[in-house]
Amino acid sequence: MQWRALVLGLVLLRLGLHGVLWLVFGLGPSMGFYQRFPLSFGFQRLRSPDGPASPASGPVGRPGGLSGPSWLQPPGTGAARGPRQAPRRPEPGVCGPAHWGYVLGGRGRGPDEYEKRYSGAFPPQLRAQMRDLARGMFVFGYDNYMAHAFPQDELNPIHCRGRGPDRGDPSNLNINDVLGNYSLTLVDALDTLAIMGNSSEFQKAVKLVINTVSFDKDSTVQVFEATIRVLGSLLSAHRIITDSKQPFGDMTIKDYDNELLYMAHDLAVRLLPAFENTKTGIPYPRVNLKTGVPPDSNNETCTAGAGSLLVEFGILSRLLGDSTFEWVARRAVKALWNLRSNDTGLLGNVVNIQTGHWVGKQSGLGAGLDSFYEYLLKSYILFGEKEDLEMFNAAYQSIQNYLRRGREACNEGEGDPPLYVNVNMFSGQLMNTWIDSLQAFFPGLQVLIGDVEDAICLHAFYYAIWKRYGALPERYNWQLQAPDVLFYPLRPELVESTYLLYQLFDEDNPVHKSGTRYMFTTEGHIISVDEHLRELPWKEFFSEEGGQDQESVHRLKPHELKVINSSSNCNRVPDERRYSLPLKSIYMRQIDQMVGLI
Repeated sequence: MQWRALVLGLVLLRLGLHGVLWLVFGLGPSMGFYQRFPLSFGFQRLRSPDGPASPASGPVGRPGGLSGPSWLQPPGTGAARGPRQAPRRPEPGVCGPAHWGYVLGGRGRGPDEYEKRYSGAFPPQLRAQMRDLARGMFVFGYDNYMAHAFPQDELNPIHCRGRGPDRGDPSNLNINDVLGNYSLTLVDALDTLAIMGNSSEFQKAVKLVINTVSFDKDSTVQVFEATIRVLGSLLSAHRIITDSKQPFGDMTIKDYDNELLYMAHDLAVRLLPAFENTKTGIPYPRVNLKTGVPPDSNNETCTAGAGSLLVEFGILSRLLGDSTFEWVARRAVKALWNLRSNDTGLLGNVVNIQTGHWVGKQSGLGAGLDSFYEYLLKSYILFGEKEDLEMFNAAYQSIQNYLRRGREACNEGEGDPPLYVNVNMFSGQLMNTWIDSLQAFFPGLQVLIGDVEDAICLHAFYYAIWKRYGALPERYNWQLQAPDVLFYPLRPELVESTYLLYQLFDEDNPVHKSGTRYMFTTEGHIISVDEHLRELPWKEFFSEEGGQDQESVHRLKPHELKVINSSSNCNRVPDERRYSLPLKSIYMRQIDQMVGLI
């Protein structure tokens, strides 16, 4: 009986402690995420994907207990919900639900500026300290790669030596999809060296890439990974070198003759076979850089992998004046878009490139779909093609209608804070009870469209999980309130969303100076946004209806390549105006300028 008395005593002690915390701090019954999110979630009735709601009669995960929060219930039978309504405000004198400001350090309500709410928790001294720590981490990784791994693709930190593709095991796709025996880490780091202002190392690295890197390799790589990591970095570094403004310092290369652009063209030509011999126009997932599509190639690909090539391929086409690359990437996007559900407007995560049949019917914001949505918006920002914005707006509405759970407004009104779940693309019904770490990119995308309130709200949710574990688990089960997949492969999605929400991290960096407008690719490569990327050097080859035959695609031979001159830093905005506005106004102004280019 002593153990029962001991357990009872501990329970009473914990309840007493929770009561004190509630009265003193207003934090609710738990300081940790495992038992409850640190806000009032109201776990009255919960529903699993394939079971009815059950009464709240016990703790989560226990027999007779709760099975998941009420805000994760499916939205009916799959019929589209109506447009999101205006947020319902609490009546005067009545306290509303807990506010996200409690989590992020602020307690104010109402139309307070974001600066007033949140900037106090990140003073200038801490910003400088974190900036220097980030710089030191990069230098440590880069220096050790160059000392112990170059010219191989990456550094194996356990054995402190380089590694490339796994020739002994072609099925080891985690390695072979990414590593192509082309000094990946060095290429991938070029624009980071420039952003950090290290002109001498940037110039040295560019010369090393030009002199030592070749894509004439017997390497089978994933088209998506090669595009976002290698092609994107080469294009970013090329534009930094040729930028007449040189905002990061003198990054020019003596006798530079567009070598990085020609290398980008060479790589893209080696990726083009992926787009051939597919009945849908959706590319094969992998190619051999020397021989083309492997004979035993898989006919199934994920939506993100096939539909997130338009930014890099489009930049290359517009710099060269050759529409080939943008055309094949845009055709793949349109093919995927035309396969979306007629009922929900959602896309699945895996498709057969020959039949157009959806192999994976899960629709969500994470693995298999994330960057597809991201590049619809970013392509419009860069190129100004209205169809990209129209597709994004339609996709965003479908996401809100079928994936979003919780109250209409993030910070006020009844119900629980929002979360985006995984559903069946055809019915909108919940498919599982987990989220993955890739979904954490979405708050950053919401910042770009000006939906900052929801971005803050969703970001705080992911941050709460991060704070508990020190990283985002690859998958987190919201029903069990515990990780499903326990590893963290250094994914940057939450970091990118954090950056887009709280940019004044390094206020003196040219990226943040007014008059310079930049966008980051899905792999974090920096691209200046200017009017030159909105020009169509091949527009005379388009038909009057705006279409283009495959036979009429303007193809340039390597010796005929022409480089379209470009420069950044257009449409300057005074510093004091940018930093004196509330953050939402800042982002709305930035996006208006980026897409309007007035």
